[in-house]
Amino acid sequence: MSAGAGLDQGRAAFQEHRWGEAFQSLREADRLGGLPAADLERLATAEILTGSAAAGLASLTRAHEEYLVVGDLAGAARCAGWLAIHLMHFGDGERAHGWLARGQRLAGELPGPDAVEGFLLVPAALARLHGGDPEGALELLTRAADLGQAFQDRDVSALAMLGSGQASLALGKVEEGLRLFDEVMVAVTAGELSAVPSGIAYCAVIANCQLAFDLGRALEWTAALDRWCRDRPDMAAFSGECQAHRAELFRWHGAWEEALAAAGAAQARAAGGDPQALFGGYYQQGEVQRLTGRFDAAEESFRAAAAIGFEPQPGMALLVLERGDTATARTVIRRAAAVADPVARRHLLPAVVEIELAVPDVAAARAAADELLLFAGDCPTPMVRAVADQADGAVRLDEGDAVGACRALRRAWRLWFDLGVPYEAARCRVLTGRACLALGDDASARMEFEAAHLAFLDLGAAPAAARAATLIPRDTGAGPLTAREEEVLRLVASGRGNRAIALELFLSEKTVARHISNVFLKLGLSSRAAATRYAFEHGLAG
Repeated sequence: MSAGAGLDQGRAAFQEHRWGEAFQSLREADRLGGLPAADLERLATAEILTGSAAAGLASLTRAHEEYLVVGDLAGAARCAGWLAIHLMHFGDGERAHGWLARGQRLAGELPGPDAVEGFLLVPAALARLHGGDPEGALELLTRAADLGQAFQDRDVSALAMLGSGQASLALGKVEEGLRLFDEVMVAVTAGELSAVPSGIAYCAVIANCQLAFDLGRALEWTAALDRWCRDRPDMAAFSGECQAHRAELFRWHGAWEEALAAAGAAQARAAGGDPQALFGGYYQQGEVQRLTGRFDAAEESFRAAAAIGFEPQPGMALLVLERGDTATARTVIRRAAAVADPVARRHLLPAVVEIELAVPDVAAARAAADELLLFAGDCPTPMVRAVADQADGAVRLDEGDAVGACRALRRAWRLWFDLGVPYEAARCRVLTGRACLALGDDASARMEFEAAHLAFLDLGAAPAAARAATLIPRDTGAGPLTAREEEVLRLVASGRGNRAIALELFLSEKTVARHISNVFLKLGLSSRAAATRYAFEHGLAG
């Protein structure tokens, strides 16, 4: 194939969003005869979208230099701006600021106003936002939006609106931020934006909806992102983040095996260099492992997430709490909440309440719960209200207000139930059972504890199931196991394997395995050695 034919094919493939073909054709054309600046920019985009981030940054740098050679300052400044945005995403702040400064200098040399000035305001505003100055960021983004409007540049307008939504969240204007995100997504789903701004918008909107506890919006836009990625099977960029977002939604909805699969896919697809997706994959994996009682595996996952440069909170603090070290858990969560920006802090507050009550420091838990109630007043989405009512109910219980606790927890349970979040709904039932006990209603307490216990068993939430089992009032001295499960446990403690147990009890090996799994879940155990130790400690060994 000649260089000219390859170039024509590459341009056509790029126009039709066939990124893999565009990448191959443009690279071959470049090898045979070199590419002009605009085609180097296309090649860079195709490389980045197909997962070759390092090659894409190199091609974008070449495009910048070629634009300078031909005297196209606007093109050179635009490439500098994209280099700044991509480097920010990869955590290389120093190089990003260098490219941004170069782009701004070039834009200042233009003979007249240009859309690229608005584009360059976006990374400058993001730097201010991440530096703790949302007001200054919003000021720059307003100017960027005006320039995007003046020059009818839809990418600039959408990126400015996206940043404005993030700044609004940081300023506590949650409804305004969510409204701006919806407007951005109208442009994205209508196909009005180019590929990279579309991917940036999808991932940023979903992440911020999750931070704002808007589960409905996060679910809607994650489904849309999933469809967008499926329609572009050769596109690697953004697909990893899509899987990380899917993992979080699966986790909330109790589909934990699916969450683990999506988290693994996020890690695999982030291999080309996507820190956000890699962090999300490891963090969500760690959360499922923590909830199912695989504490050592959870710690490994959280450490892998931390190595990427982001804090694995509140998961790590809650893991420390699960292991019984309340003092360290309190130190970790208090520090994380103290240094977090307002949006991230709200995401940590439910864990603050849980850990402070475990210490116990009821006054500190009340302060955190009141913050959540204030947030729910400003942003009464179902998930925010559920989180706030659950925290308020838990604190009221320890304050001695069992009646108020029951009211708040019933509201929270209904909201979690309607949202389809079974783990949190079950936790509300445990707290409601405790409130019923405090009011002398043992029959209702039993029903609440039993319902929670069954829900935790269905989820595979071993630690929570074991705790719930100990709360169920019993008329006899019976433990949480059925007679058959105690019999299986006795044989496990004797050192028999599944096959030997099956032969002795005239059961199938599959049935024995199910009984052992139920024993582990009910008792919060993770190994046969732990089961044997429990059997001897509780007089259940043969």
